[in-house]
Amino acid sequence: MKFSSKLLNKISQGPVDHELVFEGVATDTRKDCTNKLFVPIVGEVFDGHRFIDAAIVNGATGTLWDKSKPFPIDLVGKINVYEVDDTTVGFQELAKQVLKQQKPYVIGVTGSNGKTTVKDMLEAVLSPKYKTFKTQGNLNNHWGLPMTVLAMPDDTDVLILEMGMSGLGEISLLTQIAQPDVAVITNIGESHLLQLGSRENIAKAKMEIAEGLKSEGVLVIDGDEPLLTPDHKNVISCGYEDKNDLQIDRIQKRENGYVFTLKNQKEPFEISLLGKHNIKNAVYSIASARKLGMTDDQIRKSLSSLTLTGMRLEKFRSSTGALIINDAYNASPTSMKAALETLAELEGFNKKIAILGDMYELGDQEEFLHRDIATAVKPSITEVITVGDKAKWIYDGMTENETQVSAVSFDNKEDAASYLSGRLDEQTAVLLKASRGLGLETILQALGKES
Repeated sequence: MKFSSKLLNKISQGPVDHELVFEGVATDTRKDCTNKLFVPIVGEVFDGHRFIDAAIVNGATGTLWDKSKPFPIDLVGKINVYEVDDTTVGFQELAKQVLKQQKPYVIGVTGSNGKTTVKDMLEAVLSPKYKTFKTQGNLNNHWGLPMTVLAMPDDTDVLILEMGMSGLGEISLLTQIAQPDVAVITNIGESHLLQLGSRENIAKAKMEIAEGLKSEGVLVIDGDEPLLTPDHKNVISCGYEDKNDLQIDRIQKRENGYVFTLKNQKEPFEISLLGKHNIKNAVYSIASARKLGMTDDQIRKSLSSLTLTGMRLEKFRSSTGALIINDAYNASPTSMKAALETLAELEGFNKKIAILGDMYELGDQEEFLHRDIATAVKPSITEVITVGDKAKWIYDGMTENETQVSAVSFDNKEDAASYLSGRLDEQTAVLLKASRGLGLETILQALGKES
């Protein structure tokens, strides 16, 4: 994204006697900074201002600078300096100015689960008609969102921004920067119970996304969630209940996904994704795409061939022929139960093994929420293998309830991998699900993942 120093002059104190055009922003001086604006990140243990000399050496032509910090005398005149009270706030204000200038159609996506899936779906659906750009990886916080804005190509028509949070007020900040035309709330789960204490507070935090909506903006929500009661004039509710604006009607399971219809419509939609929960994610995308003027036929064509970011119900065959479903990017009780339902629905396998790891940030309810996972293990699942101290509560819940499904618990991934060695064949399906911090996907090497 190119931008002029004139935008910087709106948010900072810097040279005004000449105009510069920056080729983007840089926060890492180990990478090429040619003709970019250096933005020094200030964290708890580091201060990017210390690396201004490296930014200059690597080609930066301007820098945001905290006016309370002295600028190195020996570097004066070697780079254009734009002083601000706070570089983080300045970075966010710059992103806001760029959005006002470029005017892309902005879609904001938040929710306890499914943010990245919906983001990927939206890109797949919209990109045949519009030049789209989406949040890369998990750059969905107070630094990542401005970084995404300032990384978008100059000709972007639609900008899809994922918005994450760990506490109240964080999404409010992000949506005020983005000012979306459409805001999507995928669901309310249990992630961040540690910080927020209740699902009610999680819903309150997610609802903050509506605060930044443009005056004629549209809020797309999970209409089956009673905690989502938005006070907004333009709401599209999606789900299974009769009250929803877009009601999911007939569902037909296919080998690699689902075919479904919306009430009062004859023509079905198809998704080539595992997981019944992805039907609702698809409906959020349908609602958003319709607001952009796309026809249902255009939407159908894109939905039927989409792919998702890795480690989200990602399917592949191991070297022994076993089907591996890698859903280990992250986990909450809601998403783990949905993944178990997906495994249980699979047909044509003699063995179906769920490898479940710790779920983090669940607060004082973490033991109950882990034990409760046992209630979602259906008899069609052959075996559950838990990995980690917290996941052992899942094992405890299964053994105490005398479930029909075999269960075994391991303290670490290495022991679990050793246990699995030589036990997988083409008649085996394996699910991996855990919170990101556990890194459960490292077991894949032991499972014989094909390159």
